[in-house]
Amino acid sequence: MSITKADIIDSIYRNSDLKKEESIFAVESLLEIIKQTLESGEDLLISGFGKFSVKGKKKRRGRNPQTGNGLILDARRVVTFKCSGVLREKMNGKG
Repeated sequence: MSITKADIIDSIYRNSDLKKEESIFAVESLLEIIKQTLESGEDLLISGFGKFSVKGKKKRRGRNPQTGNGLILDARRVVTFKCSGVLREKMNGKG
């Protein structure tokens, strides 16, 4: 099952004293902070949850799976996630 941004907003709205508009603003603000942090190349650590890191990938040789033709893939940045030990224990029923 997937969780959507709307699901998160509804959950905050139901489990807090915030109005629906305030819940939307809170979620949108948090996501904007996360995006700006990662766009600037900084890591994002959320205690008890995990760490988002920006990694650089070098230019590399690839292959078009439809044609089999070789091509060069441009250098790019990707986001990786490593969950915290606390979250890992909860996921495995130990916390």
